[in-house]
Amino acid sequence: MTGSTLGAPPQVSVVVIVYNDAAHITEAVRSALVQGESVGEVIVVDDASTDSTPERLARLAAEDARIRVITRTENSGGCGTPRNQGLAAARERYVMLLDSDDVLPPDVVPGLLATAVAEQAEVVAGVCVRRELPAGTDTPWQRDLFPAAGAPPRRYDGIGSRPAFLRDTLCVNKLYERAFLDRHGVRFAEGAVHYEDFVFTARLYAARPRLVAVGDTVYLWHVRREAGRQSISLRRDEVRNWQDRVDAHAEVVRILTEAGEPDLATAARTKFIDHDLRMYVRELRHKPAAYRAEWWRIARAHLESFEPAALAAATPAGRWVSELLLARPEPVESAELGRVGELASAPPRLAPPYATDADGRPVLVEGVPLTGLTELPAARLPLAVDGTVRLARACTVALRLHDPYGLVSAAGPINAQLELRTRLGPPLSIRRRLELTPHPEGGWTADATVDAFELRDVGEMTAWALRFTVGYANGSRAVTAVRAPGPGKRHAVVFRAPLRFALVQAYETGNGELGLRVADGVRGGWEVVRSRVRRALARRG
Repeated sequence: MTGSTLGAPPQVSVVVIVYNDAAHITEAVRSALVQGESVGEVIVVDDASTDSTPERLARLAAEDARIRVITRTENSGGCGTPRNQGLAAARERYVMLLDSDDVLPPDVVPGLLATAVAEQAEVVAGVCVRRELPAGTDTPWQRDLFPAAGAPPRRYDGIGSRPAFLRDTLCVNKLYERAFLDRHGVRFAEGAVHYEDFVFTARLYAARPRLVAVGDTVYLWHVRREAGRQSISLRRDEVRNWQDRVDAHAEVVRILTEAGEPDLATAARTKFIDHDLRMYVRELRHKPAAYRAEWWRIARAHLESFEPAALAAATPAGRWVSELLLARPEPVESAELGRVGELASAPPRLAPPYATDADGRPVLVEGVPLTGLTELPAARLPLAVDGTVRLARACTVALRLHDPYGLVSAAGPINAQLELRTRLGPPLSIRRRLELTPHPEGGWTADATVDAFELRDVGEMTAWALRFTVGYANGSRAVTAVRAPGPGKRHAVVFRAPLRFALVQAYETGNGELGLRVADGVRGGWEVVRSRVRRALARRG
């Protein structure tokens, strides 16, 4: 028996969890309410907040009878317990989950509900967009799993035919048939358990739901990196975060194995290699020695439980990184960690030196062969391109394309392009064609020029990523990020008549990539100062 009136159209319960988030809870709840009649109730579970959240919730409940507030007297230490409590209290036929600092886009719930009814779906999944705040830069999460916007939905009876769906570990970008969750006991781990989404979605996929994937954006995940306390997924400076992720992944594998899904369990291990492991390896060179040692121990012990098929199905870069961890009981030196981190990037970059073993075969480090590298098609070669910038009104970007083991030469590069893409601000790109010139020590060089004010006029402050594309004689192309081999950040103030100034900065990202920031004169300088103050206050808080 659901909460919907007999014979009335089905509706949705939206379960919102909150803890000490008075600043954002109103926006989250209202984003659910404005979905209209499709939302029968909004259940807000307050996990024992000590700020003004309860007062905000009381005012919201007085405004709309659809709001039900459940107040916990003791904080659970995680997200699972309050979500489970909200699911248990839900009355409608379908249910969605929402976090207090995120929002539902307008008119999402009616569309998901109509799809669920028409397709008799037990789960309808859509696109989640990560929105960086305050910049507002949007990045779709695992976009390739979903149809294009406006395209027909994709239907799956379980994800056995589409194991890549294991990469969608989010619980919030889905509409669920509540009876299906209840029937199969699909719930979150209770208490202070992190990465609870991993386990919840593993239980969901293990139950083989009728899943429909749609191309619409159904959830806006707000990422506030300047917040005083980051979300769990962003706290990667704590080695406990890595242990929590590994523990959650081990539980995912156990659930899928016990559900009689050995192929999905293997695919989950491969996903760990190509996503989780590579994400953390990219940052490892910036960590202190004690963190590296403990991280390495945890990762190595986990990988030792993987069957050969999981490694064989991984990308070459993921497999090489895993084989390094398995071959070395202790972390490699800092310089080698830098190269390994670049290899773990997306797309992977194989930086010099290009070492070989006694038989002349490529190796990542001594004793760890780059098996299969020489058989890769040209479009999949892990390229390394160094970039340096001469800062001026007309900035000159000097580029050098390396030639790992002569494989690029063998492929026959015939053209190249530099693309600058916005990291912050509206999604724009600027392209420059390049002329490749052979370098006397191997590889090729090329130069490109870009006007600082062309970059600046996009907005008061913009940040740009640099991407290098090389075209080969066989018609294929390869794309890589430009590396930043030079030290630190460099600034310059540039001028254009009559009285215009811009601040230009070249810097190295956490992944070792070259980036450019451009700000407009005084206003941009003030924004730089404000950003630094916000970060400093957040660290102190």
